[in-house]
Amino acid sequence: MSSGEAYSKDDESFMRAAIAVARRGIAEGQSPFGSVIVQDGKIIAATHNTVWRDIDPTAHAEVNNIRAAAHALRSIELGACALYCSCEPCPMCLSAIHWAKINRVVYGASIADAAAAGFSELRVGAKELAALGGSPLRVQSGLLAEECRALFEEFRKAGKAQTY
Repeated sequence: MSSGEAYSKDDESFMRAAIAVARRGIAEGQSPFGSVIVQDGKIIAATHNTVWRDIDPTAHAEVNNIRAAAHALRSIELGACALYCSCEPCPMCLSAIHWAKINRVVYGASIADAAAAGFSELRVGAKELAALGGSPLRVQSGLLAEECRALFEEFRKAGKAQTY
């Protein structure tokens, strides 16, 4: 189930939603990353990576999701929210998560998994970066990690695989 951290059935449900969003992205020819933002037990935003569609290297699932949630809540402060993502947030995304004041991030696959799949990642872990930056963000890892890692193979098999 996880890497030794305690997760609830709701956590698993929200991660499965992030995985489903990532699969939708793969079907649309996008990279295999999906995320959902949750507030008070409800998904308020669910997006995938749109780097190729938008011709925008910053259009990662987490950044897209922060934009969608901020619009939905009509606020740039998302402190009552948690973000579930199929892969560990990169440093750019983690910075955006911090600035949006999201209080918790739960991810499945790791930055190392993304790098092994061919993505050019800065190999700085989210927990490490949050601690280094003094962020109060709570970062939890490894939820449904095998299912999240499988997205990279699904992406490759879809035949549209472009990494960056």
